[in-house]
Amino acid sequence: MATLVEPSLLEILVCPKCHAPLREDLETNELVCTDESCALAYPVRDHIPVLLIDEARKRG
Repeated sequence: MATLVEPSLLEILVCPKCHAPLREDLETNELVCTDESCALAYPVRDHIPVLLIDEARKRG
C-alpha cells in the first residue's frame, strides 16, 4: 500500500491551524485536516509534508 508519509509520522502530525489529526489523500498528494470546519489540505512534496498554513488550500 502506498503512503505519502511514514505511518508513524502521520500518527503524530496535526493541522497547524486547528490541531486536528490529518489524513492522507493519495489522489491529490495532500494531508487533509479531519476537522470539517477547517478542512485545509497541505501538500506533500517528495514525502515531506509542507505544513504551512500559507501553502495549504481550502477543500470544499
